[in-house]
Amino acid sequence: MSSRASTSAPQPKAAAPEHVASLSSLAAPAAHPHRFFRSLLFAADVLLVLSFLLAAYGATWEYATRRYLKGFSDAVIPESASGEEKIEAILQWMAHGPARWDARIKTLLPDRDPTDTLNNAALLSVCGSATNAFVNLADTGGLSSRRLLLLDSRDLTKHVVAEVLVSGRWIVVDPAYRVMWRGADGRPLTRQELADPVVFAAATRAAQNYLPAYSFEHSVHVRMARFWGLGKILGNALDRRFPSWQESAVVSLVLERESLATLIAAGFLLVLFAVWRAVLRWYGGKRLGVQVVRIRDRFRQAWRVSEDAVG
Repeated sequence: MSSRASTSAPQPKAAAPEHVASLSSLAAPAAHPHRFFRSLLFAADVLLVLSFLLAAYGATWEYATRRYLKGFSDAVIPESASGEEKIEAILQWMAHGPARWDARIKTLLPDRDPTDTLNNAALLSVCGSATNAFVNLADTGGLSSRRLLLLDSRDLTKHVVAEVLVSGRWIVVDPAYRVMWRGADGRPLTRQELADPVVFAAATRAAQNYLPAYSFEHSVHVRMARFWGLGKILGNALDRRFPSWQESAVVSLVLERESLATLIAAGFLLVLFAVWRAVLRWYGGKRLGVQVVRIRDRFRQAWRVSEDAVG
């Protein structure tokens, strides 16, 4: 009986090939999210490293630019001079400074590198790059300055000048014409005062070859239209959050110095990609069960491997 029972007991049937295939097809997609996650993590690592290298490059460039400008400032601007005297010293240097490189401007785009604008006679004759040289040198000399764009009826820039904060007033300086506009009483004028046609005509009458079209009825510090479609949206958002952001001297300095703009942009990208990687690391550990190696640990491992290879 026991022998018959043992032989007659039902045996488990092997799974049909179709059933096995269906199970494998259901299990296979589970690996895809992990591969996609690791691809995102790899991209975050690469972008984080690149942004770090860009930040290091920007910091080195900005440090070299500051050192260069400091040498110019010490040679041109008297340290104990008043604000107006410092402005006059910069304008006199721009008008009667030493011989400069006189190469032609190679591009229609404005040059934002003060190491070029301070040494190129052609660039110093253009209002935009002349203002760039003035703003950078004034900032290094301890003056708070910013650029001012004079616009025409179509909101296009017709001329670029600078404003400098002296005795609580933002007075207007025209680096291209090497002049600080003054009223009949000799007092430096602001853009609000120069917006008066009578005051403007009296102040600019003695300036040789000055175009009357360079008037001050419509002026801005940043023309957002230059940033194409995003300019208006970004400008409106900044106006709502920071109503006086355009008047900041720091904003003008960033727009007038390529090295500083590069450093700030690289710092923003570095923080952005660091946050992105931290979020991915958290998500991988908490939701996917993927152990993500810290990027500094990866560098340590790579360093050890290189040491072992050399040894």
